[in-house]
Amino acid sequence: MRPQSPMADAPATLNPAQLEAVHHLAGPCLVLAGAGSGKTRVITHKIARLLQAGLAPKRIAAITFTNKASQEMRERAKGLVGPRAAKDLVISTFHSLGVRMLREDGERLGLKAQFSILDSDDVLGVLRDAGGCSDNALARRWQWTISLWKNQGLDSDAAALAAKDADEQVAARVMKLYEERLAAYQAVDFDDLIGLPLKLLRKDAEARAKWQDAFGHVLVDEYQDTNAVQYELLKALVSHEDERKRGRFTAVGDDDQSIYGWRGATIENLKKLPTDWPDLKVIPLEQNYRSTGSILRAANHVIAGNPKLFPKKLWSEFGDGEPVRLVACDGEEHEAERAVAFIQSIRANGVAVADARGGSAAVVKWSDFAILYRANHQARIFEQKLRAAQIPYKVSGGQSFFDRAEIKDLCAWLRLLVNQDDDPAFLRAVTTPKRGIGHTTLGKLGEFSGKWKVSLFEALFAESLPGMLGAKAVGSLHEFGRYINELEHKARHTSGSEDAKALLLEWLQDIGYEQHLYDGEDSEKLAASRWSNVMDFVDWIARRCGGEITQDGGATLESERQTVLQVAQTISVIISLAERGDEQEVVTLSTLHASKGLEWPHVVLAGVNEGLLPFKSDAEDMTPERLEEERRLMYVGITRARTTLAVSTLKRRKKGRDTVAGIPSRFIAEMKLDEAPNKEDPRERLKRLRAELAAKVAAS
Repeated sequence: MRPQSPMADAPATLNPAQLEAVHHLAGPCLVLAGAGSGKTRVITHKIARLLQAGLAPKRIAAITFTNKASQEMRERAKGLVGPRAAKDLVISTFHSLGVRMLREDGERLGLKAQFSILDSDDVLGVLRDAGGCSDNALARRWQWTISLWKNQGLDSDAAALAAKDADEQVAARVMKLYEERLAAYQAVDFDDLIGLPLKLLRKDAEARAKWQDAFGHVLVDEYQDTNAVQYELLKALVSHEDERKRGRFTAVGDDDQSIYGWRGATIENLKKLPTDWPDLKVIPLEQNYRSTGSILRAANHVIAGNPKLFPKKLWSEFGDGEPVRLVACDGEEHEAERAVAFIQSIRANGVAVADARGGSAAVVKWSDFAILYRANHQARIFEQKLRAAQIPYKVSGGQSFFDRAEIKDLCAWLRLLVNQDDDPAFLRAVTTPKRGIGHTTLGKLGEFSGKWKVSLFEALFAESLPGMLGAKAVGSLHEFGRYINELEHKARHTSGSEDAKALLLEWLQDIGYEQHLYDGEDSEKLAASRWSNVMDFVDWIARRCGGEITQDGGATLESERQTVLQVAQTISVIISLAERGDEQEVVTLSTLHASKGLEWPHVVLAGVNEGLLPFKSDAEDMTPERLEEERRLMYVGITRARTTLAVSTLKRRKKGRDTVAGIPSRFIAEMKLDEAPNKEDPRERLKRLRAELAAKVAAS
């Protein structure tokens, strides 16, 4: 008999290992949270325990990697400790904490309080300018290399010494110019939000004492994803001069799920902890509340091929369930057809799964399924076959309409109309399209605004600005400023769909945006596609000004007419609502990297072949470190499944324009799917663990 959903939720009581982690308050603690082992429950219960021990909410910091994880943790904490205590908890991402530290103390590093934070596209523009380059691909490579260097704690001088070849030497020189421009613009990028707070704590004793005293305990989620600079920042925060207050932190992570080495995350941070903190308490969470025994057994076998920093083995009380299915396919098209058949079969058989609260069985939904793969290009054929079968789906991690460069350009202009103190919006608008205002002028404007503590927009009308800039530069800045003021006045007084559209088209013509797109693209077809996106955006705003809001289902709702400025004021909220898709009733297509932290009752793991997983290009060797990370990626994929897992391989696969013989991934043999299961009763195991914990408590 098929088990009902194994992962409803963890039980109301904490298991022995979770209890041990929650109650260890005296010093540094590493919680090795295996997949599906209830790590968020441990963090939130430990927050409650710290409050119970007398620590004020504002002195507890829980650091996550994504805003979504922060929001979830805050909601979970609120349910446990109540809204009043939860309100004052410092639950944030590393980057949000960095912003807070720099807003309060950035002046000690020469930053004004209202410094600008550049997004990825802003950075790309500055790098193109700094490197005198119009090639986006080259500028992206510089951006990637510079980001990796920053995540390793290197500045441009150190990067020049570390450069391995001529390309990296060029990147280091561009990095130097980039640093100069950021300083002149009073701007930082996302990597600086970690690097500069670390610099602050290392160089300023007063600031260091302030921030070390601010937090009585720091909890870090997904610790295995930290890079070198993030670890040093954590270390600086908890290395209190008072020995009694040193090392008050809890790192929660899993060395078996460290899959972000390509973006600077380093498993070395896990190796450093016992060395840097000899009194570190290591507590493995091995009981899994997500998957069946057969799925966990396959995961344990695979990850056993990696050297272990800290040994652990996942187990659950859900029984073996269905065996993991191995599906041999002729090629990509056959694989996609079999994945669709797998989904349709489970739906047709009416296999029941328990709902997320552990309640009664419910009908199988499209959202209970995921197809996971190593590389984005593998999604296309699955999309085709799902569409042909009329199965709704979403591609996780695909680019949002609002993430397109042309839409972000126009949003920067609208942001500036709403808030003229928005310096990142000013920098993007004043240079897109270009209007003869170069980086030298903007650098001096940034220097002036920093000196007088005003926004860049306010600075351009200052009476004393001509003392720093020539008449031509001042004239260009004044012309831009006057145009923004005029556009803001029109936007404030224009409503209705037709009038709004006319104003927006007039604005685009005034700034020459269509020509800007065609000038910036080698392909006329690509430029036309981007201009089509702009027209869609204009229509989108105009409909809202006319009181029409079209929902995802196609229905049109009537609301009050709004001015263009009113729509601009709420645009960030509108965009965030438009992008909400967590509860869509669709099959998920996702890369393995994007699937981390998620789970589905039924999973297809696709393209498990040598060259794809583990991934290997002809241009690079498969180092032991790379193979270990790819094995961890396979482990992550397996442990996304709750009830059924199908692993598919290709007998023939496409490689560029050629078709080559498909070799099953070495990871399939490592799963040992033919091996007989260990028949130890999970309840007996739990009883034994409780007895061991009781013995430990008695001994202490």
